[in-house]
Amino acid sequence: MPENYYLDNPDIAFQLKHLDLEQVVAMREHDYAQAEQFPDAPESLDDAIDSYDQVLAMVGEICGDHIAPRAEDVDKDGASLENGTVSYAPGTRENLEDLAKAQLMGVMIPRQYGGLNMPVTVYSMMTEMVSRADASLQNLFGLQDIAETINRFGTEEQKAHYLPQFATGEADGAMALTEPEAGSDLQAVQLKAHYDEKTNKWYLNGMKRFITNGCAKVLLVLARSEEGTKDGRGLSMFVCERCPELVVRRIEDKLGIHGSPTCELQFNEVPAEIVGARRRGLTRYVMSLMNGARVAISSQALGVAEAAYREAHDYAREREQFGKPIIKFPAVYDMLTHDKVHIMAARALLYETTRQVDLRDCYEERNAQADKPDPMMRKLGKYHSRIAAALTPLSKAFCTELANKVAYDCIQIHGGTGYMRDFPAERLYRDARITNIYEGTTQLQYVAAIGGVIQRVLDPLMDELSQMPYEGKLRRLASAVDMARQKVQRAAHYVDDRDDSEYFSLMAGRLCEMEMNTFACYLLLRDALKDKRREAVAECFVSDTRMLVDAYYEVVTSGDVSLIDDHEDILAL
Repeated sequence: MPENYYLDNPDIAFQLKHLDLEQVVAMREHDYAQAEQFPDAPESLDDAIDSYDQVLAMVGEICGDHIAPRAEDVDKDGASLENGTVSYAPGTRENLEDLAKAQLMGVMIPRQYGGLNMPVTVYSMMTEMVSRADASLQNLFGLQDIAETINRFGTEEQKAHYLPQFATGEADGAMALTEPEAGSDLQAVQLKAHYDEKTNKWYLNGMKRFITNGCAKVLLVLARSEEGTKDGRGLSMFVCERCPELVVRRIEDKLGIHGSPTCELQFNEVPAEIVGARRRGLTRYVMSLMNGARVAISSQALGVAEAAYREAHDYAREREQFGKPIIKFPAVYDMLTHDKVHIMAARALLYETTRQVDLRDCYEERNAQADKPDPMMRKLGKYHSRIAAALTPLSKAFCTELANKVAYDCIQIHGGTGYMRDFPAERLYRDARITNIYEGTTQLQYVAAIGGVIQRVLDPLMDELSQMPYEGKLRRLASAVDMARQKVQRAAHYVDDRDDSEYFSLMAGRLCEMEMNTFACYLLLRDALKDKRREAVAECFVSDTRMLVDAYYEVVTSGDVSLIDDHEDILAL
């Protein structure tokens, strides 16, 4: 029987109901003044939450009734390239048509351009469900950040031209950043942009590689606009459209997410328009794109983890060995319990992250539109910007590593059958693997996050969470988390005080894991205050986190540089 992927997962509805979205919604709705102009605009917070709830239920129904049943065929059929034209799998085309008919291709686009004007948080909930149904579809549905970037940084003419096309599903998008010699190091981008004064246009020439949905109608392209430059200050952001001068040379034969074409592109005098200010392509606009991408991939990974957990749980209940279902065996139910708890922790972390991203975006928009920004508004904008910058890489690291762990456990619980294509377990395992690689590997997320960990950016937020009115068991658990956080603080200060860049880099991953797990503990305690049934979840996760923090604290503060000193000898063996 088909499922509704929203109604059968009360944890998403719990987050929607209990996250403090009052400020986010009021600012997005211009203090609800939009209700006077648009009949579908909410008149209050309760009205908005009710609207979000209804749309999420509709997405959940589409995912359960249509997208999930097509996922196996999409994986087998994949995308294809013939005579320079990329074709989606039949199931993918049907999925996109269903989403477009439901008017879900412009979730965050403002209403004046035909969008739903919903927050990042609600959109992320949608992408989680879509990813649970078919992870590869998220790479198409989840690229709505392309439209959001044009909305934030494009001219009025660009917004009027592109955004209505995105909202109806007529246009899809891609971000063309990486090149054969410029993967994670985007400062090395060489694709050239030159301005022709005769035609009054920019033109793009060069190669891009590993471009998700590179066959899209609209592409945002990072290109070198300043002749003679070699670093990020010579790069600008451009928008262009699919045309004969833009050639798809090949699509990659990938391990997973087969429904999403990953393309190699050749630009041969492709006409383009600059987006935003010249020379700020990498430093301003790609950073914005990458932050959005981190959130999207976190949602994708969480969806895969949820799907893998459910496949494992259902199989364990049905599969009998030695006269009883295998879910009755401690080794199995311990694995499932651990996965369930960590998925709930990941969800709490992700949606607190998206809430902070929403607040950052709202303040940035409000300050940009003000003739004379209020000092307090500027201060709040900077605060939420720092919080969001700290949380987005931590969320991606947590969610994507978890997706791989749960997908691994899913196959393990299935045993030999999980290795076969007869069950979804092996597809989920393959789909999960890319999540902690693209849009920045986990190791690069730690590089992005470690500054915030050392500077204790999240401490004000953790102070608030620590001081909530916990009682009884929750008070004891909160005290245990407080002590764990003190160890994280001491470890961060220890590494910072050493003034040893190599030791700093070596310990960055451990410090980030300590930080994100401790923060997630506080979020689960906050959730347990609102629903007593969640106390067991918080207790289990706090126990795991204390062990992790204790172990890493000893390593980080030992000052042991033997691994640094001996790594060349070890690797040479």
